[in-house]
Amino acid sequence: MKANIVLLPGDGIGPEVVCEAVRVLDFVASKYNHTFKFTERLMGGCSIDKYGSSLTDETLADCQSADAVLLGAVGGPKWDDLAAKDRPERGLLALRKGLGVFANLRPVKVHPALMEWSPLKPEKLQGVDILVVRELTGGLYFGWPKGRDIKDGRERAVDTLEYYDYEIRRVVELAFKLAKGRKKKVTSVDKANVLESSRLWRQIATKVGAENKDVELDHMLVDTASMRLITDPAWMDVIVTENMFGDILTDEASVLAGSMGMLPSASLGESGLGLFEPIHGSAPDIAGKGIANPTGTILSSAMLLRHSLKLETEAAAIERAVDETITAGARTADIGGKLTTRQMADEIINRT
Repeated sequence: MKANIVLLPGDGIGPEVVCEAVRVLDFVASKYNHTFKFTERLMGGCSIDKYGSSLTDETLADCQSADAVLLGAVGGPKWDDLAAKDRPERGLLALRKGLGVFANLRPVKVHPALMEWSPLKPEKLQGVDILVVRELTGGLYFGWPKGRDIKDGRERAVDTLEYYDYEIRRVVELAFKLAKGRKKKVTSVDKANVLESSRLWRQIATKVGAENKDVELDHMLVDTASMRLITDPAWMDVIVTENMFGDILTDEASVLAGSMGMLPSASLGESGLGLFEPIHGSAPDIAGKGIANPTGTILSSAMLLRHSLKLETEAAAIERAVDETITAGARTADIGGKLTTRQMADEIINRT
């Protein structure tokens, strides 16, 4: 296979972890006789510094014409001015919208060797294997109107939680499709006791459930779901929810695995083009020290191979290598070890 992959290393530790993921992909390409062409572009705070924009039209066009996009992380204190005209996060939202990636897949699987690094008791972590499917291009982050004004002499801020029926249906249908290859169980998370958008969400999820009778469907309020993730996470299989709820719940779920540095994600649309990134942030406090955990980004590259390039064997080889590496006791600082970012990637490459 020949594939064009755009790299968006971003800010903070982003360039460090993306560099190691590229090394893994290069190794896989050599071993399985593929050709991967990597094109690096700026996005996020680094792009603001150079171009005055967190995402330029040229970078978006390059991403749209690629076979897949691998992202590191964006943001940091340098660009946190609330009054700024542009922020790194705006570029990330614009990228998701521009690529049409409406579903974010975040797998949360607890490795037995890392249970001690979770704040939960080991008995609560046995058998935890969750896939969160988050709607990614609707809801509060994209609804309109949005902004600030003065009303009745008072400053007012407005965000609009807006969903169309088709936006809900397509992501819920994807969740059911994925559930059929797992435990055939979907938990749809909403706030239907309060929000009109959630009542529409629940109505459509119920219809999709009726069309897929071989999959069990549960409805759960988001506050209950946040509690259930901690008290009984092994009960859950596929969770599907709207944008902001998914954002919050997946960060909460990351503590189950012991470190955010362990977890990958894939953002997918209808075209096959995907955006792949670890769920962690830019971690500016450790940037440049060479101690960031590259595992989440390396696992994101495995998801890239699986979902955008349809290379299942190669994707599984990387995931197996990560599992064996953790089992062997290889660790970066966030999970109790002393390996550098490069050394951790070396351990994974040696087992791929």
